[in-house]
Amino acid sequence: MRVLLSNDDGVDAPGLQALTSKLSRSDDEVWVVAPATEQSAQSHSLTMHRPLRVIRHGERRFAVTGTPADCIYLALHHVMPERPDIVVSGVNAGSNLGTDVHYSGTVAAAREACLQGLPAIAISLESAHDADRAAQWGTATAIAERVIRSVVAAPLPPRVFLNVNVPNLPLPEVKGLKACRLSDRFYQPFVEERHDPRGRAYLWIGGRHSHFSDDPDSDGPAIEEGWATVTPMMATSTVEDLITSLKGWTDA
Repeated sequence: MRVLLSNDDGVDAPGLQALTSKLSRSDDEVWVVAPATEQSAQSHSLTMHRPLRVIRHGERRFAVTGTPADCIYLALHHVMPERPDIVVSGVNAGSNLGTDVHYSGTVAAAREACLQGLPAIAISLESAHDADRAAQWGTATAIAERVIRSVVAAPLPPRVFLNVNVPNLPLPEVKGLKACRLSDRFYQPFVEERHDPRGRAYLWIGGRHSHFSDDPDSDGPAIEEGWATVTPMMATSTVEDLITSLKGWTDA
């Protein structure tokens, strides 16, 4: 099996290294094409107004001076001589739950692969940035391998990819893998104004996580209960069920 790995944390990120190591122990042909630097929260942006560079780091390991979506695009149309059987983005340091998927570069890499007609999975490890808890990369890579084998054995429908989140627990403590919908994830937004040494104002934006929607079958509450979650997602965004009702006031 030929596997393409990418991420948004960068080519040297520990989650990507752990997944590469895990999959390289089998007979799989593992390729890595990932950002040269961290590209978190870049969503599905492509670089159109400056040149991109591809830097070889090994036989099948490359860094791209661009976004996660750039990495997938270049991997498929420039770097790899043959298309992969599956694309996996991650393991991301930190969860991509609920509505966060719209901002995530990790999820966007999988979405881009799906748009290019390939099976794709995004996988993230909850609380991997927590200095008080060791990141359980082994748990994440074990679950990633399980999901990869399942998708290869039973292919997903066209235009569907998977978003997987793993609790930061030792593998025996994870309750299992649960199929979930996306949660609504609520934040307290903030804009922080600071000043540079010359007194000019600049801004930092962000949000402090408040809570998830109260839906036990959605990914946020499930991961808080110790489940690894898998959510099927559409690469396209049309709400097909509303097409007919919209024709009540459109012209065609």
